[in-house]
Amino acid sequence: MRVTKFEHSCVRVERDGAVLVIDPGPWADPAALDGVDAVLITHEHFDHLDVDKLADTLAKRPSVTVHAHEAVVAKLAALDGATRTVASGDAFEAAGFGVKAYGGLHALLHPEVTPVPNLGFLVEDSVYHPGDSFDVPEGATVETLFVPVSGPWLKASESVDFIRAISPRRVYALHDGLLNEFGHMVVDGSLAKLARCEYARLEPGTTVTA
Repeated sequence: MRVTKFEHSCVRVERDGAVLVIDPGPWADPAALDGVDAVLITHEHFDHLDVDKLADTLAKRPSVTVHAHEAVVAKLAALDGATRTVASGDAFEAAGFGVKAYGGLHALLHPEVTPVPNLGFLVEDSVYHPGDSFDVPEGATVETLFVPVSGPWLKASESVDFIRAISPRRVYALHDGLLNEFGHMVVDGSLAKLARCEYARLEPGTTVTA
């Protein structure tokens, strides 16, 4: 599989002409959705969900399906039947890829803020995108992990513990659009030192093999 990291939390997976895109939010380059066959949305927050962008994509490619938790699907009436409801524990197919959903809730920001539903997606038993959570896909062997590295709901020790709990072959930064160059330098240095596996932050548009 070819995996391309776009801005913030957007990840594109390709194989044999099939294209699956996770969280093509408003900050992601629209090119992330070129030729897409299916979209996975982890949760409803504005930086992960761009309804207008999805509607534009469906206008060009009516066969695209959008898979998400029922709380997200409820916000996608404009997509006119393209949505598919997914729950934690489900195994399903999207764009020809085998996908499993894990987790259930967004990481806690503060006790006074009720977490929204959040699903992590494991693609082909290999690539794991957790959305805004540190939910470990119990029983799964993850080759490529995307780890959230910035946000008001996390600290670096949680990212490190998440990586170590999963013990992937390689790990790439996710949810990194909130950091400037100085923040990247500090966070990348810390995680590279503590991850106990290959760690990197991919510049938007960078493609790797998974």
